[in-house]
Amino acid sequence: MEIEIYADVVCPWCYIGKRRLEQALASYDGEASVRYRPFQLDPSPVPAPRPLVEGMAAKFGGRERAEQMFAHVTRVAADAGLRLHFDRAVMANTFDAHRLVRYATERGRAAETVDALYRAHFTDGVDVGSREALARIAADVGLDETEARSYLDSERGAPELAAELAAARNFGVTSVPTFVLAGKYAVTGAQEPETLLAALAEVERLESTAP
Repeated sequence: MEIEIYADVVCPWCYIGKRRLEQALASYDGEASVRYRPFQLDPSPVPAPRPLVEGMAAKFGGRERAEQMFAHVTRVAADAGLRLHFDRAVMANTFDAHRLVRYATERGRAAETVDALYRAHFTDGVDVGSREALARIAADVGLDETEARSYLDSERGAPELAAELAAARNFGVTSVPTFVLAGKYAVTGAQEPETLLAALAEVERLESTAP
């Protein structure tokens, strides 16, 4: 079964959703392939790195409210075995990060690259909007750093990525993570592994009885 994940690498629930899907697939008896689809929570330019907590405080009504939200998602992430450090995270436009995922996908390193991007943003406080930082992340997952930087400094992959982002909107993706199973069944949100496993089984049943 093909599983498409629409997500953004600065979305904590997407990070949790990816881990929960992996936990579900560990118990899944069928065959599955995973493809990462791009989505931007905020496509606005970020002229310079800025602490995430500042941006979220402005968006959600103050620092206290933002920190409450961070504490909640940090606890949920910890239950999934993930460490989030929102105090280190910086705001970033993720267009180039998604281009790096595209580059890595062509070289068989998509899953590792997506994980590395999540860790960089949420654990290490790396600016994932920086091409220099993205090239180092590429090297960390076994890709050629110089080649990755050359790719990012060019326009390669940019038109295709823009088309994919538009396609996601046209497909009706408005929140992430969104999992699309077998090309036509959508599951939204960072669902528990048991829920995802049940969805996989149901789609498998539906597909097997389809005329």
